[in-house]
Amino acid sequence: MTSHGRELLRRRTDTPQGNYPETIRTIVRLVEEAEYELAERGTVGIGTPGAVSAATGRLKNSNSVCLNGMPLREDLARALGRPVRLANDADCFALSEAVDGAAARAESVFGVILGTGVGGGIVIRGRLLNGANAIAGEWGHNPLPWPQGIERPGPPCYCGKSGCIETFLSGPGLARDHERRTGESLDAKSIAERAELGHASCRGSMALYEDRLARALAHVINIVDPHVIVLGGGLSNCARLYANVPRLWGRYVFSDRVDTRLVPPRYGDSSGVRGAAWLWKR
Repeated sequence: MTSHGRELLRRRTDTPQGNYPETIRTIVRLVEEAEYELAERGTVGIGTPGAVSAATGRLKNSNSVCLNGMPLREDLARALGRPVRLANDADCFALSEAVDGAAARAESVFGVILGTGVGGGIVIRGRLLNGANAIAGEWGHNPLPWPQGIERPGPPCYCGKSGCIETFLSGPGLARDHERRTGESLDAKSIAERAELGHASCRGSMALYEDRLARALAHVINIVDPHVIVLGGGLSNCARLYANVPRLWGRYVFSDRVDTRLVPPRYGDSSGVRGAAWLWKR
C-alpha cells in the first residue's frame, strides 16, 4: 500500500492450522513474493488475533492458540531481516476504517470483528488506543450483558470462561445456537441468507442474534460512547444488521437518544490488512 492508502498488490493464502513454524514461513514467503513482484522493499505490518504481552513480549489471547506464548514479532523480524510492527487484527481493522474508511474523520471509532471470533478496536482522533494491558476494545471476552435465562451460564469459551460475547456473536456461535434451537446444521452465512429468503427458523435465529448484538454494543456505547461503530468480519455482510440493531439498542443505552452510527466497512475483508500497513504510515 502507498503512503496515500492505494493498494499495490493483493495476495491471499490459507493460514497453517496449529503450526507456528509454518505460519512464520508462510508470512515470510508472502513478503518475499510481493517484494519480488513489485521490485521494491517495503515495511511490514502484521495484524494478528491476540496481542503482545507487556509482561513477556510474547503473544497472548489469540484464538489461533498455536501463537500464544510465542515471540511472533521478534521471530518475524529475524526471519525478514527488518523491524516488524504488529497489532491485534481488530485494532488494525478499526484503524483502517477510521483513517480513510467508513468512519473517516470521526472523532471516536469502535471497530468490530464478527467472524470466527469476536474482537474490537478503538481509535480516538485517528490514533489507535492500545491500553495499559494491550487489550483495549476486547469486548468479545466480556459476558453477554442483560442475559436471559436460557443464556446462563452460556457456552464454554476457549479463554476458559463461559458465556463470553464471542460464544454468542461469532459465526460459529450463531451456527451452534441455531442448531441447538432448531436441529438444523447450517453455517452463519447460510443462516443469514435463508433468513432473507423468509425461512422462519433462520429468521428467528437472526432476530435473536440481533438482540444479542444490540445488547453487547449498547454495553460498549455506555462505556466508550463512540461516534461510529464499524462492523467487520463475515457477518458484517448481513445488511439487516444495520437497520435492526440500532432500532434495538436504544432500550439498553443509558441515554435519551443514541447518535452513534452503525456502518458497514468501506474496505471489507481487506480492511485489517490495510490497517496493518497504516501501523507504519501513521
